Amino acid sequence: MAAQPVGGQKPFHVVSPVLESLPLSKATGTKVFMKLENVQPSGSFKIRGIGHLCQDVRGRALPDLPLCAGGNAGLAAALAARKLGLPITVVVPSSSGPTPVRKLEELGATVEIYGKVWDDANRRAQELVKTEGWVSIHPFDHPLVWEGHASLVRELKDSLEAKPGAIVVAVGGGGLLAGVVAGLHQVGWQDVPIIAAETRGAHSFHEALRAGRLVTLPDITSVATCLGARTVAARALECARECQVISQVLEDTEAVRAVEQFLDDERMLVQPACGAALAVLYSGRLQRLQSEGRLRTPLAPVVVVVCGGSNIHTAQLRALKSQLGME
Repeated sequence: MAAQPVGGQKPFHVVSPVLESLPLSKATGTKVFMKLENVQPSGSFKIRGIGHLCQDVRGRALPDLPLCAGGNAGLAAALAARKLGLPITVVVPSSSGPTPVRKLEELGATVEIYGKVWDDANRRAQELVKTEGWVSIHPFDHPLVWEGHASLVRELKDSLEAKPGAIVVAVGGGGLLAGVVAGLHQVGWQDVPIIAAETRGAHSFHEALRAGRLVTLPDITSVATCLGARTVAARALECARECQVISQVLEDTEAVRAVEQFLDDERMLVQPACGAALAVLYSGRLQRLQSEGRLRTPLAPVVVVVCGGSNIHTAQLRALKSQLGME
């Protein structure tokens, strides 16, 4: 289903399905709905916010669109640029791997590989912005990105019979979290708890929450490279003051195990970043939060944002399991 035009422009994202997952409901003892953002044209939720930002840039008749990100964010920007007829340069870190690079090139993007993690690629992109006069499209730290992501919650309001008991999201740089909070405000659901899932080694939001200020991780060591922002957006911390945000840090093995289980249960292959959110449900964390009084018992249906699967294939899943000693 196509999304409705906003401000006279038809969005690049689609209205993604909301389906009940019987296996996840059984695992948690609570009805679980999946918001299937992995079926978006770019393979992830990122097309919502980045597409919205790119349309704004195009509306200002700016000539070039360099992107300071990789992975799902880069794919979303490349898709938007192609639809808008704009040239784009995408800077990606070496940790992105060959799959997103190939997909970016197929979309007509110029790809530069720089550094090990997203922060390195972002610095290089900012250099290009300054030296070449291009326009920077930030993957998560921009109000228009959050505004675009907020459409996800508006769709949930239209799809669900009542407000959910909690929403489970993966957190990388904090763009999705900021968008979900914006959407909750828009539909009057500010009291819905958000469970923010990260993997250890990419848990910059958790560390910032604990410190009460932004914290920069020394390195990204998690295999969930799409969560690999060493510092989250400042807006992410503000969100935790506006809504109930419950941080959960998962191990890489839990995230990868959740990816494999979800493939068996729902016949969909997602990447480890999404596995972090799914692992909250498969690992018993939801029940633990209920027993601790941080979530209600009984709990209204829970929504998990199945955030994306564009940068994963079965051979990579096998390699991740081998790398983590799971075979």
